[in-house]
Parts: sequence; C-alpha cells; structure tokens
Amino acid sequence: MADKISDFEKSRAEMNEEILGCGHLGMKRFFALDHQAYESGALPGKTKELLGLVASTVLRCDDCITYHLQQCAKEGWKRDEVIDALNVALIVGGSITIPHVRRGFARMHEIAGLKS
Repeated sequence: MADKISDFEKSRAEMNEEILGCGHLGMKRFFALDHQAYESGALPGKTKELLGLVASTVLRCDDCITYHLQQCAKEGWKRDEVIDALNVALIVGGSITIPHVRRGFARMHEIAGLKS
C-alpha cells in the first residue's frame, strides 16, 4: 500500500494510463465496464460506491478500499456512515478482514471528506 494518498493516486493514474495504452481491447472493455457499473442507475452512484467499499473490504483489496473511500468522500458519505458499512464488511468477511478495516480507518484520517 502506498504510504500517502498522493502516492496512491499518482501510481494508480500512471499504471491505468499504461494499461489502457497497451492497446488490448479486452482490458479497455473491462475498465469501461468497471466505470459504468458505478454510474447511477436503479441504484444511485453514491450507494454503489459504498457497496464497492464493502465488497473491496470483504475481498481484502487495500488499493480498492482506498479508492472507494475516496469516492465515498466525493459522493458525500459521512465518516459514521462509512464506518457502519465497514461493520457490514467485517461481519460478512470475518476476522480476516480486521487488518483491512484498520487500514481503511487509517486512510480515512488522510481523506478530508470523510468527517462526522
């Protein structure tokens, strides 16, 4: 996990650019599908970001947790709402997710938009 949010964002942007620039149609399609999945539909995009955070925690992906915490902040979720969602992830994922919940809490300190 990158030490700072700015390091994470820079690395993510650089590698996404390289991946999308490699010319592989399947990868481009997957990235487009991923982007579209979080757009508002029957569920608002705001709700989908919280769902993404829970799924990422259960799947134990720290990069995805960081990304979805950032998106949750941009969508206007409050810290206590995010914590409630992380509780659902903990219940679903079990004790093996505790280190990832810890890192999520640490990231929330860095993300200004996730305040009470």
